[in-house]
Amino acid sequence: MQSSVVKRSVVVGKHKTSVSLEDEFWMGLKEIAASRRTTCSALLGELNEHRQSGNLSSAVRQFVLQHYQERAQQSEHAASPS
Repeated sequence: MQSSVVKRSVVVGKHKTSVSLEDEFWMGLKEIAASRRTTCSALLGELNEHRQSGNLSSAVRQFVLQHYQERAQQSEHAASPS
């Protein structure tokens, strides 16, 4: 299974920039934005404001990974007997 990194042009806080992400991370970002009833641009702006990593692409990967890890953890807790 090979995933290629694709550079996408985006608008973040009124500025055009590019984000290089694998398709899986881009799809995850779009899913998260939809679940929050916001746009990818708005979510990217929020991530850009609060990022602590060196670049936006890395911040997006970390954010998407953390989101799905937390969701998996919640599913595990819901499935375990009380």
